[in-house]
Amino acid sequence: MAACRLLRSFVAGPRGGSGLFTCSRNLAARVSVRVHSGNAEEKQTDFGFERVSESEKAEKVYKVFKNVAKNYDIMNDAMSLGIHRLWKDALLHMMNPLPGTKLLDVAGGTGDIAFRFMDYIRSQHERQSRQTMKSYQSPSWQQINDLYQQQNESDSDLESKAVICDINKEMLKVGRQKAEQLKYTEGLSWVVGNAEELPFDDDKFDVYTIAFGIRNVTHIDHVLQEAYRVLKPGGRFLCLEFSKVQNPILSRLYNLYSFQVIPVLGEVIAADWKSYQYLVESIQRFPDQEEFKAMIEDAGFYKVEYNNLTSGIVAVHSGFKL
Repeated sequence: MAACRLLRSFVAGPRGGSGLFTCSRNLAARVSVRVHSGNAEEKQTDFGFERVSESEKAEKVYKVFKNVAKNYDIMNDAMSLGIHRLWKDALLHMMNPLPGTKLLDVAGGTGDIAFRFMDYIRSQHERQSRQTMKSYQSPSWQQINDLYQQQNESDSDLESKAVICDINKEMLKVGRQKAEQLKYTEGLSWVVGNAEELPFDDDKFDVYTIAFGIRNVTHIDHVLQEAYRVLKPGGRFLCLEFSKVQNPILSRLYNLYSFQVIPVLGEVIAADWKSYQYLVESIQRFPDQEEFKAMIEDAGFYKVEYNNLTSGIVAVHSGFKL
């Protein structure tokens, strides 16, 4: 009987309260408050047009590029009608690198910029060799032999001069496969790394590039600060990214194409509507040319300028670390 009274008292609680159930509700309330408080403390950011926590965005972006990696090149050609190749060529011509330049290409997993960089360096080297050969009126066999030895030594200096850094292992995997197919056997290094916290020493690279990648990061300012840190004094920052179309009529047509056609292409070619819907939305959320220029200047870069390509559909921003 005493045990029964004790049990009734515990369940009913003092003064006719609900006892165990009151305790349960109070505990649940405290847990709910803590969870709510914890969520409120975590900063929010944009994932396309959706608002998510910063940690959730990083996971979602990783998943997007993991999903699109295998079809990335095909979709780039389909979405831009192949014009993305001309944009990347324009980036290299603006860079105008010389033999011996050390490049860091961030978010460059598929290798497009690095491959162009190596081709450009090689063409520059071959042009210099031809000019040197022409300087000899009637070269002797010894002079020709010495020239080829110098060329071979110079070629060996080009090894590991382009470092491709990407946070997504699947993108890097695609890049390595392309390098093997295209016979890029020397001069490239592949590194898994976060653009917001690069795994490189200070003052290490001559040129830093990021093409169609910076709009996907969580903290653009952190990426710019890291770019500044790893560049040598006198080094150059170059960013190729979608921007704001200057012509109002073209802007409306471009937006119509982006939202009505690109996700459909993603579904047809890659069976992935959502990833390409996000990519379109992320373009809309990215700062315009002047705002992004100001952000680059805030990171410490000098002589910051930009060139619009295709009426501002994309822009190349440039700055120097002095």
